[in-house]
Amino acid sequence: MSIRVLTEEVASQIAAGEVVERPASVVKELVENSIDAGARDVQVEARGGGKQLIRVSDDGCGVPAADAELAFHRHSTSKLTTADDLIRITTLGFRGEALASIAAVSRVTFVTRSADDTVGALLRLEGLRVTTRQESGRPPGTAVTVEDLFFNIPARLKFLRTERTERRHIDSWLTRYAMAYPEVRFTLNHDGRTVFQSPGLGPDRLRDVLVEVYGLEIGAAVIEILPNGQLASSIQVAGFVGPPSLHRANRGYITLFVNGRWVQDIRLSYAIIQAYHTLLPSGRYPLAVVMVCVPPEEVDVNVHPAKSEVRFRDGDAVFRAVQKAVRHTLLERSPVPIAARALTAWPGSSAQRQSERRERLAELRPQSTGEQLRFGEKPIDGAGDVRAPSKDRLPPLRVVGQLGVTYVVAEGPEGLYLIDQHAAHERVLFERLLAARKRADTASQELLEPQPVELSTDAAGLLEEHLETLASLGFQMEPFGGTTMLVRALPALVAQDNPRQVLEDIAAAFLAGDAPLAGKVEEAVARSVCKRAAIKAGQVMAQAEMEELIRALEQCTSSRTCPHGRPTMIHLSVEQLAREFGR
Repeated sequence: MSIRVLTEEVASQIAAGEVVERPASVVKELVENSIDAGARDVQVEARGGGKQLIRVSDDGCGVPAADAELAFHRHSTSKLTTADDLIRITTLGFRGEALASIAAVSRVTFVTRSADDTVGALLRLEGLRVTTRQESGRPPGTAVTVEDLFFNIPARLKFLRTERTERRHIDSWLTRYAMAYPEVRFTLNHDGRTVFQSPGLGPDRLRDVLVEVYGLEIGAAVIEILPNGQLASSIQVAGFVGPPSLHRANRGYITLFVNGRWVQDIRLSYAIIQAYHTLLPSGRYPLAVVMVCVPPEEVDVNVHPAKSEVRFRDGDAVFRAVQKAVRHTLLERSPVPIAARALTAWPGSSAQRQSERRERLAELRPQSTGEQLRFGEKPIDGAGDVRAPSKDRLPPLRVVGQLGVTYVVAEGPEGLYLIDQHAAHERVLFERLLAARKRADTASQELLEPQPVELSTDAAGLLEEHLETLASLGFQMEPFGGTTMLVRALPALVAQDNPRQVLEDIAAAFLAGDAPLAGKVEEAVARSVCKRAAIKAGQVMAQAEMEELIRALEQCTSSRTCPHGRPTMIHLSVEQLAREFGR
């Protein structure tokens, strides 16, 4: 096979693939240019999830008219000159690839004017080819309009997700920049509707931005990170962390910035999680927005095509600085937790909690007639036929008692069973909920009054994307402007819980897998609902409650694990016990 040099057009499209992955990539690159240009007002408009149109306008320094066309040449930049400049980068962009990559796969209109020019320049490009060049009158700054993204690469276009999913990615990027640069006012408009605007009040007003991103309740609750007390240290840590009472189901609410750049760094995320050691429930993660500032020569930002990863000269020192700053803040400033009825899984008095547990367990009773199974009898299905034995199904068990207020001890024909009451109840609820959905018979309970729930931008976008699936599982809600959802009803299993926490957990379940298939969405929601509704470790169960739970678990098709894959039980066979006793 002969070797040939690719055409400039093909080479540009290949290079663009590393920079422009989806509409949100365009927003990221253009907003970074606006910030580097010193803008204090950045407006982003998108249509059709960014597939049809993206427009980013700013009041930055603009591009001199004479350089407007040069800005679209590959590797043209005003941000560095020599290779030595790479070791002290202070700007977000530096490679000179963004505009060229965007123009290679879209139709671009570029309007700019520098403060030194009396008139600006307007360029129109299609696939990097300039079709129009003329003078333009506008205030100093730049406006870039990107239309018909991937019009010349149909293969890339068909891999984009739904409009709602692409909108959510755009929302995520812009809210990150709003947090990183609280002195800049960012406005986001989707399909003619303003969905987000940051205050832009100053570099010391990050809390105001967090209120806009996460809502008033979280914005007021987060704790400002205390100075690390090492004035001579070259590593500075700032930002806000949630109190231990404010936690989430995954790591998706840990946001990290290094020298104003959003980054993904597993070690730094772990440093923050480690700072909460012994302060959070098992399997829960903190909410944190942490800014790390180090000398530019101490960090390499040129290690990832999307510039989302960095490499530190002394990673251990940065890890220690972050962990120490967050831990010190939590120990010094965490408020004393306040018991709140809406935040408990089983509200009310002890007697009321036991009554409600019995009611929930009663809903799980197998829908069949006849006496309960006795040891030695074969399971019978609803039609009265003998059911074939299954490896995963349990034999009939006799409850002996409760161990450590966490495990149900039961005896079966094959030995002793230790059953995790929470995991077992999760499995039972999960199978019942999905079966009810299949029958279109999911129990839903209306709230006394519709409740507006303010969510983070990511959470609101995810929930709006899956409203139909959520409705089939008992949620009745609708967008209520901005990032607020109006909740009218919840699944009966979680109707007594705080609606905001329920919805945040659902969104976190979605974030664990980006835009899963419909069936996976249903299971993610069901798992989240059942985890919240299931009996918790540490809750005393009456004999009747334990027996009811075991009877329901016996009917499950996958009784050996909970919906998250954890084992529901440990089995000690008669033979194992005999060996342990030397028989």
